[in-house]
Amino acid sequence: MTVPSERGAAVGRRMGIGIVHTLWKPRVLGAWRVPAGGPVILAVNHAHNVDGPMLMGTSPRPVHFLIKQEAFVGPLGSFLRGIGQLKVDRTSADRAAVGNALGVLDHGGVLGIFPEGTRGEGDFTSIRAGLAYFALRSGAPIVPVAVLGSSERSGRLIRALPPLRSHVDVVFGDAFAVGDGSGRRTRSALDAATVRIQERLTAHLENARRLTGR
Repeated sequence: MTVPSERGAAVGRRMGIGIVHTLWKPRVLGAWRVPAGGPVILAVNHAHNVDGPMLMGTSPRPVHFLIKQEAFVGPLGSFLRGIGQLKVDRTSADRAAVGNALGVLDHGGVLGIFPEGTRGEGDFTSIRAGLAYFALRSGAPIVPVAVLGSSERSGRLIRALPPLRSHVDVVFGDAFAVGDGSGRRTRSALDAATVRIQERLTAHLENARRLTGR
């Protein structure tokens, strides 16, 4: 197990703040809901490839994201490792990635996860069991995060990015625990926890949309 650099993640956060606030106009709501200390998991919807950097630049604490291994190529791979991000093979049970992610939580850090596993509609309709496993295994609370507006298509100057200087809302929800108190990590416990997580994430997304009007 290799625990990623907390200092590197802090550097990544400072870079994210500069980039995000230069290129767009983020409106951050509820950041105070992220616990000031101790392990926590940020569960983020994923509709655009800037959602990760957007969260890194708006979270009140440095974040270690699980990122697909395809991104860790050449200079970009070295950069991502340098700012404390975690490589994961999405096609298999990546034991190294699991160990590294648990290491972040065991050391009281913040783990960022896209529960849907890949970019899509960003509506939390398909949640993988990995999030439940990390929460049950570590005991860390989950904070749901809705990134809204990043997938806006009109007005783009650069096809791969949201319109420059456009408004993007980042809404943090209330932290919640996943376990039922039994401490079990059986398949049935994971399945039940995944259902509870999806209900909470979906409710947060609906509330965030009402709150922001998106």
